Amino acid sequence: MGVPPASSAGPQMWIRGPASQQSAQQPAGQPVQQPGRQTVQQPVQQAAPAAAVAPPGTAVGAVHEAPAAPAPRPPSPHRGERIAWVNAHGGGGASTLAHALGGADLGTRWPEPADGEPGDVLLVARTHAGGIRAASQALNALRMGDHPDGLRLIAVVLVADAPGRLPRQLGQRVRVLRSAAEVHRVPWVPAWRLGDEVDPLPRDVRALAALTGGPGGLMAGGR
Repeated sequence: MGVPPASSAGPQMWIRGPASQQSAQQPAGQPVQQPGRQTVQQPVQQAAPAAAVAPPGTAVGAVHEAPAAPAPRPPSPHRGERIAWVNAHGGGGASTLAHALGGADLGTRWPEPADGEPGDVLLVARTHAGGIRAASQALNALRMGDHPDGLRLIAVVLVADAPGRLPRQLGQRVRVLRSAAEVHRVPWVPAWRLGDEVDPLPRDVRALAALTGGPGGLMAGGR
């Protein structure tokens, strides 16, 4: 997503001497300003060469220096991973699923395939209203091309935000998502709420392993 360009803080420039003839009232001993020569606001005594004072924030002698090259970005720790888990919103569940099934946990950012990160994406969201809305917005961003080059959406993964069946209104929103992308549902797992390991994993979770190359995968079709 683009960042709006920063606005200019205003020009900083040297103050030019007058282009007209010298004032007849110039005090004795004050250096004469040559027309067209850049100088500072206050005169510099002739006994102190190269002592020109630049306006605040301007480095003397550095006006024509080339800008420093940007520091190279460190290599991504997710290079070589097969799949990227991306949260459509904070707390979607990408970290838990990446820990259980493998793959790169990208948090709430898109991967950068140009940096060696996986381009295949599993988009994760909770099944509450805010989570489904965030998943829909992320799908729209993908449709509009508002993402790094080289991404491919594999599926949307909806993680239950509470035990039991979804309310009818939320179920309808899930069906709308299914019309735009493959959707997988992950049930409520109480042990994950406590940060505990789960063995064996629920069947619906193991089905996702076919997409990630994780352990215990079953062949997953559209859900």
